[in-house]
Amino acid sequence: MIERLSSEEFIKRLRKIGELRYHDKHPYHVRMHEGKLSPEQLRAWVANRFYYQKNIPVKDALILSKLPTREDRRDWIQRIIDHDGREGNDGGIEAWIRLGEAVDIPREEMLDERHVLPAVRFAVDAYVNFCRLQPWPIAVASSLTELFAPTLVSSRIAVFEQLYPWIRPEGLEYFRARLHQAPRDADHGLTLVIRECATLKEQEQAMAALSFKCDVLWSLLDALSLAFPNKE
Repeated sequence: MIERLSSEEFIKRLRKIGELRYHDKHPYHVRMHEGKLSPEQLRAWVANRFYYQKNIPVKDALILSKLPTREDRRDWIQRIIDHDGREGNDGGIEAWIRLGEAVDIPREEMLDERHVLPAVRFAVDAYVNFCRLQPWPIAVASSLTELFAPTLVSSRIAVFEQLYPWIRPEGLEYFRARLHQAPRDADHGLTLVIRECATLKEQEQAMAALSFKCDVLWSLLDALSLAFPNKE
C-alpha cells in the first residue's frame, strides 16, 4: 500500500474532482450560460447565491482562527478583506448586492434574505459548519473549488454581457475582481494543502472535502431547479 500520493498525482486527482463534479455542469448552470434562463430564474440565482457569498468571509474567518503561523494568517486574511471590504474598497459582498440591483432586486430584498430558499440556507450553513469543525488543512481543501473558478468567471462575464443585455453593466464588477483574486487564492490554498497533507489518509480527507464543497454548490442549483423549473 502506498504511503502517500506524489504531489503531482495529488494535484491531478484534486483537479479531476472539478472536471467531474464542479457545478458548471449542473443543468441550471448550463442553461444560464446558454442564455436560456428567464429573468425570474436569473434573479433567483443571484439572490440565493448571495447567501453563499456573504458567508464566504465567515468560513474564511473560521479557518483564519486555526492557522498556526502569522505568515499563513497574513496571506489568508486577504480573502476576508476581498469580500468584506475596508476603507476605500467596498468588497465583494457589496459588489454582489450591486449585481442584485443590476438585475432589479432591491437592496433591502438582498439584505433581508427573503428570497433565500431553505435548502440553500441549509447547504451553505452546512459548509460553514464543516469549516468550523474540521482540521484547518481539510477546511482549506474544501475551498479549492477556486481552482476551477477563473475560467468560469471569465466566461460568465461574456455570457452576461452578450446573452443577458438587460443586466446593467455595473453589476458585473464582482466577477471582474475575481479574475485576479481567485487564481491567487487557489494557488495559496493548494500550496497549504500540499504542504500539510503528508499522509495518504490526509490526502484522501482533502479530496473528500473538495467533493463535499462541490456537492454544496450543486445543491444550491438543485434547490433553484425545483423552485424555478423551466416553463418550456
